[in-house]
Amino acid sequence: MSQDQQPTRTTTSSPAKERKWYQRVPDPMVLIFIILVAAYLMTFIVPAGEFAREAMNGRTTVIPGSFHYLTDVANLHPFSVFVAIPEGLIAASQYLFIVFIAGGLFHILQRTGALENAIGVAVHKAGADNNVKSRNLIIAACTFIYGFFGVAVGFENNIALVPIGALVATAIGCTRLVGVVMAVGGIGIGFALSPINPYTVGVAQGIGELPTFSGWWLRTLMVVGGLATLTVFICRYVTRVDFQDDQPAELDKHLHDYTLSRRDLITLGLFVGGLVIMLIGVFTQGWYINEIAAMFLLMAIVIGVANGLGANELVKQMIEGASSVTAGALVIGVAASIQVILQDAQIIDTIVHSLSAMVGDMPIALAAVASSVIQGVINLFVPSGSGQALVTMPILIPLADLIGMSRQLMITAFQVGDGLTNLIVPTSGGTLAMLALGRVSYAQWLRIIMPFMVLVYAMCWVALVIGHYVGY
Repeated sequence: MSQDQQPTRTTTSSPAKERKWYQRVPDPMVLIFIILVAAYLMTFIVPAGEFAREAMNGRTTVIPGSFHYLTDVANLHPFSVFVAIPEGLIAASQYLFIVFIAGGLFHILQRTGALENAIGVAVHKAGADNNVKSRNLIIAACTFIYGFFGVAVGFENNIALVPIGALVATAIGCTRLVGVVMAVGGIGIGFALSPINPYTVGVAQGIGELPTFSGWWLRTLMVVGGLATLTVFICRYVTRVDFQDDQPAELDKHLHDYTLSRRDLITLGLFVGGLVIMLIGVFTQGWYINEIAAMFLLMAIVIGVANGLGANELVKQMIEGASSVTAGALVIGVAASIQVILQDAQIIDTIVHSLSAMVGDMPIALAAVASSVIQGVINLFVPSGSGQALVTMPILIPLADLIGMSRQLMITAFQVGDGLTNLIVPTSGGTLAMLALGRVSYAQWLRIIMPFMVLVYAMCWVALVIGHYVGY
């Protein structure tokens, strides 16, 4: 009977028929290079301009009404497109290094088997290996846990936690993609709509002279609603997607065969202890990417030594882990070249000025929605949330006063527009770094996350309109 089946297996359908549309999309490097060329061509259409800036309380702020065009800026040479790529790699170097180091850390963790054993034991006890309801509960719990980290810790600070999501997803019988959406989506929504985001809300409210983290209740409702929507989206849609991964995160054993040894417990203790120290550093010492990367490197060394790895073997494992995420790391650097071109041509301020002027004559509720859209567009060119606040808030806060919009609503519109687009714009180094560690390509990510983005944007826009009418 097996002989009769053999021809059927070899002649069922051609590979071309089975290929999904996103598998025919150009490589992310090609897509980003196309955007880079488009940005270069834009420099011949958009005139150079800038706002005057002043230093206040240790911050450089834009002076409202000070925008002026520049006449002495020469056009960029076509060779600038290629020069921008190494400059972008240098500008994004901190993201590249944390991806390489985190890739090495998780490769060592994977080789020890401790993390996989812990996940296998936990999922087996929860009964998710044969129960859809338990599986969905684990997806919901993980999504909200990642969302909490996004709310409380930040965005880029959580980069190294993404591979854990991929392992959890595999343990409950799902694809790596499910875990990456749980992790990246949860962190992204948590950060984007956080009621206590110091990078966006804190900076913007400082500029708007509002009490820090005031108006938290509307943002809390939005972040809970966003995470709940993401949970349903994953359970009802992402779990059913046919995701073909060249390097699947497969578990080595059946769930009921997993146990935790003493060495596993020591390894997990070191890993969790390192994360706790990292969080303490983030909250009390102002640690950011470089310090976090250094902590990951120290964790990799300590965990490797605890598992009997010699110096040569430790280096070998780190290199193997780094090599597995090289493609994704390089995408980050190439994407940063887009901003290099726009900065060299001095057209970022012109774009910000033109977009902000579009909301002046709109009804207030519609202007709040339009402001979030404009901030999303600006985020493509100014991917730093705090940097974007420093550039746009000195312009939009006075604009809000002129049209009768509350400053709180304008700041929330800014937060929605800036934060949510981090999940999809190719200039978001943190997102690309997370996708690199999760081994999901940018094209695959866009294909799966865009339907959810429509849902969460609609939810936030409704919240902004309601916020206006309830006097937020």
